[in-house]
Amino acid sequence: MLRSMTGFATARGTGEGFSWSWELRSVNGKGLDLRLRVPDWIEGLEPALRTRLAQALERGNVSLTLKIARDEGAGALAVNAARLEDALGALEAVEARAAARNVALAPATAVDLLALRGVFDVPAEDAGAAALAPVLIADVEVVLAAFLGMREAEGRALTGVLADQLDEIARLTDAAAEAAEARRPETEAAFRAALARVMDAAQADETRIAQELALIAVRLDVTEEIDRLRAHVGAARDLLAAGSPVGRKLDFLMQEFNREANTLCSKAQNAALTGLGLELKTVIDRMREQVQNVE
Repeated sequence: MLRSMTGFATARGTGEGFSWSWELRSVNGKGLDLRLRVPDWIEGLEPALRTRLAQALERGNVSLTLKIARDEGAGALAVNAARLEDALGALEAVEARAAARNVALAPATAVDLLALRGVFDVPAEDAGAAALAPVLIADVEVVLAAFLGMREAEGRALTGVLADQLDEIARLTDAAAEAAEARRPETEAAFRAALARVMDAAQADETRIAQELALIAVRLDVTEEIDRLRAHVGAARDLLAAGSPVGRKLDFLMQEFNREANTLCSKAQNAALTGLGLELKTVIDRMREQVQNVE
């Protein structure tokens, strides 16, 4: 089935004296862009999570956020004295520089200092922290499963929308073929008028006449455009049936759809055929917007 690049999921877990919450979300993107916000004091966690996400996903701008808190009574967090001294020194320098320039700063609080990375954190030697990484690596599967489920649900909805749009393109293509056939008398009249102009041209040799006639025939014939549009509809249906990851292929195919519709409009020289070409372009544009969300 198709999968959408749009997804969102959250999950919570506990273990090793900690509790945590996951948030995983994504929007469409040309490739796979992973942005992780996870605690840096858990050694090896981020690389492992990045590898797992890369295995499960093909495309999308994906962000994963993990927030962890120590359970009450599970042990106290420690103040890193060296980091605190560094923070106080930096704060003192900033306040002195601001005072020299007569810039008023809001007073810093202990909460501000403790919020700085490394000042108030889980000690590296904490046995619970050391055992937390494998627990979290296993637990990410919960939020990942919910996330993939949402992308698949969105993909099913996308499949229905795209299938309907392909049906509309096929209908308009058939109508364009009928309109092209109906305009044949008009086309033949235009061809004869063009031929007369060529024949009346001064010093027109046989080679020049043959070239002009060939150009006129090409400008008026839309058979190739109709055939290509029908072939593209068939190819797109095959991609929908194949399922993700086909987003890039579908996106390329939409460019081909648009090219044929543009050529059809430029060759139409007939109000009915031009109108159908413009309808085709409208449906193709709407379909391309939807394709941008396909993984």
